[in-house]
Amino acid sequence: MKLRDRISADLTAAMKAREPARLGVLRMMKAAVKNREIERLRELEDPEVLEVLLSLVKQRRDSIEQFTRGGRPELAAKEAAEIGVIETYLPAAVGEGEMDETVEAVIAATGAASPRDMGKVMKGCMARFAGRPVDGARLSERVKARLGA
Repeated sequence: MKLRDRISADLTAAMKAREPARLGVLRMMKAAVKNREIERLRELEDPEVLEVLLSLVKQRRDSIEQFTRGGRPELAAKEAAEIGVIETYLPAAVGEGEMDETVEAVIAATGAASPRDMGKVMKGCMARFAGRPVDGARLSERVKARLGA
């Protein structure tokens, strides 16, 4: 089953089960996917749907940061709950060990030796993690540490 179809099926199930919190998140996800399909003038494939969902998670993480700084913990908690629902549709996030192994492999493959090569290494790492959630800031820290920046 395609990811977009799974979202629609789960939306229907949430309506029948009368789960208002989950229903709202699923509607927002479906709308975001539909908007991207309208932009592209075609139905999205699963990797493209994953991109949309990853951007929704990123938006919510930014909102959590803003709400926390603004002293609105109840809104931050709501955003965190939304992230929990969205993440059920995402593949497993990249772990610390896998991140380190990939950084080493990309550095070896590209022959990177100095901080000037950081962009090349980051690009290679992100290409290997395509379609999977990865914390770009943590990855960047690892690459900087390895290249001596």
